Amino acid sequence: MRVTVLGGSGAWPVAGDACSGFLLTHEGFSILVDAGYAVLPRLLELMPAEQLDAVYISHGHPDHCADLNPLLRARALGGADPDPLPVYAPHGALNAVLALDRPGMLDAAVARRDFEPGESFSVGPFDLRTSLLPHWVPNAGVRAAAGGHAVVYTGDCGPHPALVELARGADALIAEATYPEVMAAGDAPYLSTARQAARQASEAGVGRLVLTHLWPGSEPGESLDAAAKEYGGRTHVARGGLSFDA
Repeated sequence: MRVTVLGGSGAWPVAGDACSGFLLTHEGFSILVDAGYAVLPRLLELMPAEQLDAVYISHGHPDHCADLNPLLRARALGGADPDPLPVYAPHGALNAVLALDRPGMLDAAVARRDFEPGESFSVGPFDLRTSLLPHWVPNAGVRAAAGGHAVVYTGDCGPHPALVELARGADALIAEATYPEVMAAGDAPYLSTARQAARQASEAGVGRLVLTHLWPGSEPGESLDAAAKEYGGRTHVARGGLSFDA
């Protein structure tokens, strides 16, 4: 399984990067996990919009799903006339982004696959197991398994035993890490620090940790230093262009 980071900025995209977006590929099948602000241009550097096979959206905040709108526009209006794009998301998470265009404009471009966090299902060669993780809105963390390997993505969430269970033994954990060590007042238990993410990665015994959703202006080195206090494995900050095999 190949993992390519399209973006990892939290809240809004910093210069030169996008918000949350991760491309998973296996056996010629591609699934985009989250489609935050500025993800589509990054995706189009790798493939035409009509070649994408599926999308998974963790939750309905726009830094995780806003670029679903231009992605569907590219497929609906680009002239290639692809099949409807299957988009998996918690119930109601897509309502706002799909309402950006006039009613019915994108209906033929999307095949909604709404689910309840906690459900499991297959998408192409990927077996997806979801879990409800704590955030201000329903957020579905996901474990994507294919070819004997597994990658776990948190979406946005605070620390929780359900995340440790979801990530146990995974090859990689892509984890919410908005702050390095000090949590902003009012954000707990809905967001995580890099140190908290690393502690959960250690508890789960994952093979690699990727810190994502860093607050704009954060110094990546501070997050890496904080994570190193709790986790001794390979650790990266999610930035566009990072890729690895799981």
